[in-house]
Amino acid sequence: MAAELHVELVAADRQVWSGEATLVVARTSSGDIGVMPGHQPLLGVLESGPVTIRTGEGGTVVAAVHGGFISFADNKLSLLAEIAELSDEIDVQRAERALERAKAEADDSAERRADVRLRAVAVR
Repeated sequence: MAAELHVELVAADRQVWSGEATLVVARTSSGDIGVMPGHQPLLGVLESGPVTIRTGEGGTVVAAVHGGFISFADNKLSLLAEIAELSDEIDVQRAERALERAKAEADDSAERRADVRLRAVAVR
């Protein structure tokens, strides 16, 4: 069995995912980061983007994350997001409509949120 770390993905309104993982990839203000068991302690700012979690069972969990913090210590990774949703919860057609509407209204933040949601679905 491969070494694992415990992961908690929490949004402001709910616990999104919790479990064991062998690798987590997230976007921070310093760039993309991969965290594996035994990683150096870390505290960083999450940027909007997909978060990919490779589970201990060999599966993959992908979430669209919009801002927040990432913390790793003692083989425990916490992703504390302002907004987060699992890729299988995302309604693709709704996200596409939101992207079109945001572009038409020149709403950069809404466009970025819709784009991240669509990228998270594409990764899964």
